[in-house]
Amino acid sequence: MEIKTTDLTKKFGDVTAVDHMDLTMTGGVYGLLGLNGAGKTTLMRMLCTLLQPTEGSITCDGKDIFKMGADYRKLLGYLPQEFGFYPEFTVKDYLLYIAALKGIRPAVAKKRVKELLGKVGLSKVAGRKMKKLSGGMKRRAGIAQAMLNDPRILVLDEPTAGLDPNERIRFRNLISELSEDRLVLLSTHIVSDVEYIANEIWLMKEGSLMLKGTAEELIDSMEETVWKCFAEKPMVPALLKKYKVSNMKSEPHGAELRIISKERPLPDAVPEEAALEDVFLYYFGEKAGESDAVI
Repeated sequence: MEIKTTDLTKKFGDVTAVDHMDLTMTGGVYGLLGLNGAGKTTLMRMLCTLLQPTEGSITCDGKDIFKMGADYRKLLGYLPQEFGFYPEFTVKDYLLYIAALKGIRPAVAKKRVKELLGKVGLSKVAGRKMKKLSGGMKRRAGIAQAMLNDPRILVLDEPTAGLDPNERIRFRNLISELSEDRLVLLSTHIVSDVEYIANEIWLMKEGSLMLKGTAEELIDSMEETVWKCFAEKPMVPALLKKYKVSNMKSEPHGAELRIISKERPLPDAVPEEAALEDVFLYYFGEKAGESDAVI
């Protein structure tokens, strides 16, 4: 299976949310990484036929997805940032209800719901009302509803937003497992969500695709070095203003800094191996004191 976008553009009045994007997806996990407001959700909504593009096209194996209609949507599972549910429904009833909306026969739906409750770790709370679930459990129920029709294409928009670290790890492992025989597009602004599970990562900024590649390829694209150094307290504000700092650990007499710079920031600074989080700061971050700084 191949999903391809050609010259894909979406405008809302004078604002261009997605700007002439050319993408190709076949199988595995694709990580869409960018700041909030980069256009990630707009791109995903077009891929799910919820928004019509202003220009360009999206094809599935060469066929226009908007002309395919229901045939395309049968292949699709979608978890939006916020998904609706009746709060009084139990988890099991919610999934059976969504299965009915998707046209899945009752006998098949019951079997599929039971299977998915086990896969996402919700079997023990199947009878609990949706409104009583934790944030992590609701996201897992969301994944289950997206998987009801056994989709070949799974689109997940900020799936780990608001989850604690343990839930995020569990979620990433689940996504990795689900990607074995399907195409998964995962949108996030949390670097660790895609660093270890994405076959290819796309960096998106202001509606445009800045860069794409594996985590290793993106790290290699950096033209600056990552440095580790210790700075005494009086020096820290100036360093924060002058350099992009990806990490700062405060200590009694100063701070240990992780700095991205072409030049050695301090005489005792030592080069460190770069990580994807450094890449994110390199392309999207600004120095402290600049507008919209990301540190």
